[in-house]
Amino acid sequence: MELVFINDIEEIVYKNALMNAVKHKGKASNGAVIGSIMAGNPELRSEAKTVSKLAAQLVSKVNSMGTDEQVAELDKLGGMKEKKPVEQKGFTELPNVDGEVVLRFAPNPSGPLHIGHSRAVILNNEYVKRYGGKLILRVEDTDPRRVDPEAYHMMEEDLKWMGVEWQEKYIQSDRMEIYYEYAEKLIELGQAYMCTCNGADFKTLKDQAKPCPCRETSPEASMKLWKQMPEMDEGEAVLRVKTDITHKNPAIRDWVAMRVVNEEHPRTGNKYKIYPMMNFSVTVDDHLMGVTHVLRGKDHLANSEKQSYMYNHFGWKIPEFIHYGRLKMEDVALSTSKAREGINNGQYLGWDDPRLGTIRAIARRGIKPEAIKELIMEIGPKISDAVVSWKKIYGLNRQILEETSNRYFLVDNPTRVIVENLPESEQKLVERPLHPDHPERGMRKLMIEPELYITMEDITKTGENGVIRLMDGINLSFENGKTMYHSSDLEDAKKAKAMIVQWVPVKDAIEAEIMMPDATLKKGFIEKSASQLEVDDVVQLERIGFARVDEVTYTKIRFYFAHK
Repeated sequence: MELVFINDIEEIVYKNALMNAVKHKGKASNGAVIGSIMAGNPELRSEAKTVSKLAAQLVSKVNSMGTDEQVAELDKLGGMKEKKPVEQKGFTELPNVDGEVVLRFAPNPSGPLHIGHSRAVILNNEYVKRYGGKLILRVEDTDPRRVDPEAYHMMEEDLKWMGVEWQEKYIQSDRMEIYYEYAEKLIELGQAYMCTCNGADFKTLKDQAKPCPCRETSPEASMKLWKQMPEMDEGEAVLRVKTDITHKNPAIRDWVAMRVVNEEHPRTGNKYKIYPMMNFSVTVDDHLMGVTHVLRGKDHLANSEKQSYMYNHFGWKIPEFIHYGRLKMEDVALSTSKAREGINNGQYLGWDDPRLGTIRAIARRGIKPEAIKELIMEIGPKISDAVVSWKKIYGLNRQILEETSNRYFLVDNPTRVIVENLPESEQKLVERPLHPDHPERGMRKLMIEPELYITMEDITKTGENGVIRLMDGINLSFENGKTMYHSSDLEDAKKAKAMIVQWVPVKDAIEAEIMMPDATLKKGFIEKSASQLEVDDVVQLERIGFARVDEVTYTKIRFYFAHK
C-alpha cells in the first residue's frame, strides 16, 4: 500500500531511510538514519522521540523492500538529492497556493479563547489578507458535554478584539442533517460500518491489528442498524470509518465517526442524540466549505491522517495540512477546564482574572492586540514548540504604549505627610506634560501644599535625616518623626543623593486601586488631572508602570496593571 504522508516529519524519516538503504546495498541503519535527520534538520531535535519511533518503523519497512523498489520510492520523493529542510522563522508562505485561499478557524465553545488560540486565529487571518479569499469561523459544538452557552458570544468578542474578520460563519449543531447524509453515503459505499462490539473488546482487537466481526457487516445491514441508532443507548453502537486495520498507529485503525450522546445540547436541546466525532464533521465541512489549507497544531497529526481516509473514500481532494508546534506560556495555565474549575471554586475572579491566559484577561490588563499579533507573526507556523514569556509580550506592548500613554502620578501604599515650615513662596503650581514627547497634548497641574501623599516605601528607604525630592517640586527631609521643608534646589537633592518621587496633594487627591497580575489589590491616590480618564484608557503611572483604566466613578478610579 502506497504511503500517504500527512506530516513533514514522516516524509523526512522515510526519505532518509531510503537514501541510506540505496547507499548501502539495500540495508539502512537505524542509527545512521537518525543521525542524518538530526544533522540536516536541527529543528527536529526537540522531536527526537518521534523521529526515533518513526525511524524504527520505516527503516524496517524500507529494508523489507527490494533495491529496485527502494530506488523507485526514492525517485517519487525527488531522488538522491538530499533536501535539507531548514525551518523558516516567522510568517512563511503557504504551500501550493493556486489563487485565493479558503481558511477556517474552528474553536470548540467550551469557554473563551486564550492566547494559545491566537496562533491559529492570527495566522489564518493574515494568510487570507495576503492571498485573498475568505476566512470561515466554524464553531465545533458537536459534543454537548463540552459546550458553554456563553462561549459562543465570548469567542466572537475575543476575535473582534484581535481584529479578526471572518467572511462566513457556521455552527456545527445547525448542520446535523448534513452529517447524517454523509454518514449514510459512507455506509452505502461500504467504507463505514455499524459496530456493536464492547469498547474494551474492540480495543483489544484493534491493538492486535485484527478486525472486529462487525467489519464484515454488509452496507444493507449497517444501514438498518444506523436507522435504529436513535433508539439505542449510549455505548450500544457506533459508526466506524474503515481505514487500514494494520496501520502502524492503532489510533488510526477504524475510528469512530458517530456515537450516541445522552446529553441535552444547550442550543438544540434533545432534538438529536447521534453526534458526529470531530474527525467526521470536520472532514465533511472542510470539503463542503472548500477549505484549501488547514492550519492546526501538531497534536492533530493523527487526526489529519484519519481524515485523509475519508477524503479518499469519497474521492475528495485533500487540503494542505500545515501543522505547527504547541504554544506554551510561562507561569500561565491555558487549560480551559482547569480555569473553569478555578472560577467555580473561587480561586479565580472570572474568565478575565489577570492570572489567566485568556484573551479577555490579557485585554483587561491593557495588552494591545497589535502586540499579540506581532508575537504570533514572529513565531509563525513552525512545527517546533514555542514558549512565550510575559517578558516578551511586555516588551512588544511597551513599544506601543510608550508613544500612546499619558503620564500621571499615583501614590500607592500612601502616607499622609504634613510639611513643616513650608514657605508660602514654595506653595505653587507645578506643571508637567501629559506626555514628554507630545507637549501638544497639554499639561497636568499639581499644587505643592503642606499636606501631601507620598509612598510609604519611599519614606522608609530615605530614613531619618534623609532627603527626598518631589518630582519637579521641592526637597523634603525627615527629622525626629517630622517632615520638613529642606530646599527647592535640584543641586541640593543631587548632593544628598535624594530619591526623586511621585506625590499627590491631599486636597485634590482621587482614590485609586490597581489590580495587579497576581490578583492582589494596591490602593492609593492619583492626581486630580486623572479625573478626565475614561474606561479603556491605558496610562503610565510614573515609577509604577502601565495600567488600563477599568472603572471610573465619582470618587475612585480602578486600574488593571499591565507591566512596567
